[in-house]
Amino acid sequence: MKRNLTYLMSLFLFTSGISKNTKLMRCALYAVVLAAFSLVGCEELDTYSIDAPGDLQSRIDSIADAKASIDTGDTTYIDIATAIVGAEDYSSGWWTAFSDYFTVPSNKLLHIAFINHNGGSQNNWNNWNLGVANEVADRDADGYEEYFVLRSDAYGWGNGDFDLAMVSHNYPDTDGDGDIWNDFRATMDGAYVTIEIDHSATGNVFVTATAVGTNGTELLMTYQQPVSATNDITAFLICDASFFEMQEAYLLPSKVTVVEDVDPVSIAVEGAPAFVEIGNEDFWGDAVATVTYADGSSEHVDTADVSFNVIPDMTTLGEKTVIVSYNKTKQGELSAPVTTFYTLEVTNSVASIEITALPVITTYYFYNDTSGIIFDPAGMEVTATYSDGTTGILGNETLEIGKIEAVEGAQSFVISYVGATSTVTTTCPLTLVKGIDQVGASDFSTAWWTEFSDNYTVASGSSKTLTMYCYSNEANNWHSPSTILRKADGTEYGVVRMDNFGWGSGYDGIATATNDWNWDVFTSNINGSKIIITVTNNGDNTANIRYDMTYATGETHFQLYEGIAVESADLNTALVLERAYLVIVE
Repeated sequence: MKRNLTYLMSLFLFTSGISKNTKLMRCALYAVVLAAFSLVGCEELDTYSIDAPGDLQSRIDSIADAKASIDTGDTTYIDIATAIVGAEDYSSGWWTAFSDYFTVPSNKLLHIAFINHNGGSQNNWNNWNLGVANEVADRDADGYEEYFVLRSDAYGWGNGDFDLAMVSHNYPDTDGDGDIWNDFRATMDGAYVTIEIDHSATGNVFVTATAVGTNGTELLMTYQQPVSATNDITAFLICDASFFEMQEAYLLPSKVTVVEDVDPVSIAVEGAPAFVEIGNEDFWGDAVATVTYADGSSEHVDTADVSFNVIPDMTTLGEKTVIVSYNKTKQGELSAPVTTFYTLEVTNSVASIEITALPVITTYYFYNDTSGIIFDPAGMEVTATYSDGTTGILGNETLEIGKIEAVEGAQSFVISYVGATSTVTTTCPLTLVKGIDQVGASDFSTAWWTEFSDNYTVASGSSKTLTMYCYSNEANNWHSPSTILRKADGTEYGVVRMDNFGWGSGYDGIATATNDWNWDVFTSNINGSKIIITVTNNGDNTANIRYDMTYATGETHFQLYEGIAVESADLNTALVLERAYLVIVE
């Protein structure tokens, strides 16, 4: 019965979660779901059909009397090439050990089963993790993009459609102490885990994960998110100081049946060039077309599927109009076209360029970097002088910008514009200062929990202060420093990020967090910021951590954590990060 109720709830979440803008409809839909519960009692409910998402009042049309055996002609069994995923001594760090890639076509459901091992870790995240990405089944290949990563402890992250609020779980408090996570940890080592990834042709994926521990406890987690309706998606497991014994994998038909397709209602183009030098015929450049459908969902569409009703004359100067059209439904059938347009300027050739506004960051800190430092052009303005003597501002995306040579002192950094007939250059004045240590790779490739600072002892009644400059790809809030509190033997009290988030036995339900961040600009100001981290051992078995941050623009903010439970006689601290690096200066 519990399993069947899960799928009704997943269906409810689908009808209310197709778009983040439809969440307010949930209350109205509760009555539909509750009515379905009362009608079916404890019958088998695993198959169902729904109206297509184009009908925003989606409802349950039918519920089968029983689920047919999976051993039918509709079942495709998958050979598991790697029976053991991850190191059996629990040494596999985050993002270093993975299962096979599993391809999930549209309208198919992937079922995988495995035994989860974590060695009795007291960290919630040292268990299974699920990655769901696009059809590019290679994490290092061009075009690879993740939809989301889910952790077994009902946490995750992902692209712009990811919504942590849509992660639902039923993790029981079996010992009645008000803390579900100690029960979770007691269940996961040796748990038999099944995960279903249902790739609906509606353009959504539904994840249902069930873990049954050796103690008999059952844990249930569900999630759903928009994905491509037509292209394959890829699923894989990720270790984190854990390993998995793979048991089985097979494909079934999706549990969601689409009753009708939906038409496109609009198309938008972003990233098209604002100007093109005469002699260059490329009026599209790196533009991306996004189509929105009648159900409110949207997706990037292949440029090969876009048509141009009006092709501009690129052989004459002046403003040109490009009319773009798309004529396919969400499932790839021909439909009435939707159109949009954009304009660009065909200009004379560029004779010279000069920097008319310096970038925000002109001083860079480094340590022992040999690969070069990534230049941040934010705030920089480059003015072009054309062959006819006129001038105009060039977009930074049109410039060729290399890496900064890691040599202490002043330097003139070369910036180029490659035109249709010639290349012109200018220089930007920069200053480089050498620090005393570095954490993380300068190309922002450092994965979570793989690079750490030195370990610093913080004596009872004292503080440890570290001053550093942070460089980040600024893709997410957490691509910034995190601070670890632990014993000398590595046992953790807690970990706190700079963006008002933490976890651990000494943090959860114990510590308090305050800050004065402006979240609208936080992420875009991480790169080049000066950060002072102060860890204070209060001497009463509690500790405080304070981040004082100065953006490269000069704006200042703070993050403070107070009352983290520790043993004052045994307190050490270290820094860790992801997709960023720190240059420690004192």
